[in-house]
Amino acid sequence: MNIVKYISFCGAASRRKAEELVRSGHVEVDGVKVCDPAFKVESGMKVTLDGEVLTPPERRHYILLHKPRGYVCSNADSHAEKLAVELIDIPGARMVSAGRLDKESEGAIIFSDDGEFINHLAHPRYGVLKRYEVTTAQPVTPKWQQQMVTGIMDDGEMLKVISIRELAECRYEIILNEGRKREIRRLTAAAGAPTKRLIRVAIGKVELGMLPCGEYRELTADEINSLLTK
Repeated sequence: MNIVKYISFCGAASRRKAEELVRSGHVEVDGVKVCDPAFKVESGMKVTLDGEVLTPPERRHYILLHKPRGYVCSNADSHAEKLAVELIDIPGARMVSAGRLDKESEGAIIFSDDGEFINHLAHPRYGVLKRYEVTTAQPVTPKWQQQMVTGIMDDGEMLKVISIRELAECRYEIILNEGRKREIRRLTAAAGAPTKRLIRVAIGKVELGMLPCGEYRELTADEINSLLTK
């Protein structure tokens, strides 16, 4: 397989990130730097990323984490005091998150050392929906709820939700597909109802349920299959 797919297969990075790593000179094969993403890895070759040998794991891990507020969903943020991945204690596994939850948000996020699985979940074309419960400082008017479904332009980006449903006063269920950076917070701010609390309660058919904040569990085979089947 090509070097980019191999890195992803080893769980070291998504395909997109792996290509960046290869092009920027972080990868060597048998001691020689490789900068061509199309380079073919043959059996017996030793591939290293920043000096660390990459080997396919004996088994894959598929983890649902209940991320607390204050944790950053990045494996390499030198400024972050608390990384969500550090809450997962699986020795030897290189865990990568499928997408992000911003620092002030909480709830369901999936980690895995299966790069192909992460790539599938993270890409909007696969249509994995995310469900959130959002508490706002002010009510979102019916007009603005409709506008959030229709979409608004903000900083050159089209922001929109799949649906919004009122659960109680100033509390809403919101479903997203792609999920641009801080999309819900930007939408509620535009509606004059800033977000006070945001919890992701489901990813596809995988429910956060009663999983305690800061804890994690393995996904079931049925849950994994549901995420891979549109």
